[in-house]
Amino acid sequence: MSIFKSTVRFIGFTLLGLFVLMLFAALIAYLDHLDGSLVALLISSGITLAAGLGSVLSTKARQNIDLKTGFFIVTGCWVAACLFGALPFVLYGHEFTFVNALFESVSGFTTTGASILNDIEAVPKGLLFWRIATAWIGGIGVVSLVSILISTRNDRHSQLAGLELSSIAKEYYRGRRRQFIYRILTVYVGLTLASTYGLHLAGMTWFDAITHAMSACSTCGFSTKNISVAAFDSPAIEAILCVSMLLAGINFSLIFSTFWPSGSNRKNLFNTRIVKVFLGSVLLGILCLTVDLLLSKTYHSVWEAFRVASFQMCSITTTTGFATTDTNLWPSFCKAILIIGSLICGCSGSTSGGIKIDRVWVALRGTSEMFKSLIDPNKYGYVRLDGGSKTEEEVSSVISFIMLYILIVSVGMAVYVASGMDFLTGLSASIACMGNVGPGFGVVGSMGNYAGLSDFLKLFSIALMLLGRLEIYPIMIVLGSVAKKVLNRSRF
Repeated sequence: MSIFKSTVRFIGFTLLGLFVLMLFAALIAYLDHLDGSLVALLISSGITLAAGLGSVLSTKARQNIDLKTGFFIVTGCWVAACLFGALPFVLYGHEFTFVNALFESVSGFTTTGASILNDIEAVPKGLLFWRIATAWIGGIGVVSLVSILISTRNDRHSQLAGLELSSIAKEYYRGRRRQFIYRILTVYVGLTLASTYGLHLAGMTWFDAITHAMSACSTCGFSTKNISVAAFDSPAIEAILCVSMLLAGINFSLIFSTFWPSGSNRKNLFNTRIVKVFLGSVLLGILCLTVDLLLSKTYHSVWEAFRVASFQMCSITTTTGFATTDTNLWPSFCKAILIIGSLICGCSGSTSGGIKIDRVWVALRGTSEMFKSLIDPNKYGYVRLDGGSKTEEEVSSVISFIMLYILIVSVGMAVYVASGMDFLTGLSASIACMGNVGPGFGVVGSMGNYAGLSDFLKLFSIALMLLGRLEIYPIMIVLGSVAKKVLNRSRF
């Protein structure tokens, strides 16, 4: 029962945070000539406030939170945020059935950026802002944000934020957990504000600038335009978004230590191998795409080929999902490059989804050492990662995660294909949802959406998005624990 009460209490704080942002979205709706989303946002904020206060006031704070309770809290807060985040969409109506509203909410909070909207520009500004605000909250992490709001000097709450991160994401951090959260928030807010100002200078309105900056920095890809960033047709805007997306795909602690170096953390963007590997991989992908687009005569100008290749590679590799062209029309080799990019993605400790390039690097180096040990069992060496070393057990853990990730993607592909999709569409949809990428190929391509999927496939996609965002284990631990209790009770 203590696990239940602790989870309910933290859900309450999560809902109070959502209430504040709903009010802000309602203010935008009010300023936009009382647009059609105002009533929906006000009612939703009232319901969310009541549920949040009720949850907090009906429970007492616990001094100690063990690991199992932490997993329940993290999973509970994410699920609750997605459910209550869907309220404004449900009450607004139009394209938003309950399943569609839940899909849009989960897609936002998990920073996937997949959408069921056929006409984004018809949605009122207040609701558009809420839609992108869900992604911005999800980027920093629902529990991390709550931990900042309620953490105290003894740091007992801020430890929960660490459960949203994989162990490999913490390699570049030294110090107290609460300091870590504040560093992430400082980088996140600073990057969002800088991107907003840059986009406005490049020609966007303030509303478009702030929403696209929030979307880029959360690596979500929600846009206010039906054809995404292609609507602006601006090399300057695309360049700014590329920089924002790439920075958002790098470990935020590294970015912080680059601009605010300290004795406890001397690592930065310029002396870290994994950042060089990530940026080098993106550059290699851009060159491959550019060459193939020219050879296939998809584009006849080197500049145009390079421009679209750069933007799409940055967008997909960071799991943002913005688009400037229809990649369904690209040759097969280009599609293969983008699929690989959407599997590996950015660095741990960023807002990017996917397997993470850190894990891939550790797995490759670990596999190389294992091959050496087959010849001489005494010659297995530790895998080095930017000054730290990984034991054989840690490497095996990383490889196990990657294998489990690929297994889930494979099962997802099978479900999509069995439901009527072609192989490429099913594969890319599974990778896009599990990796929180958003667009795939076929009907869910860069200029398409998920509106045509059945309610079952939308709910299945929701499950994949949540599994990917929480990096599998928290949800599986919670589900396993609940299933075990149910089975034990059914025996008596």
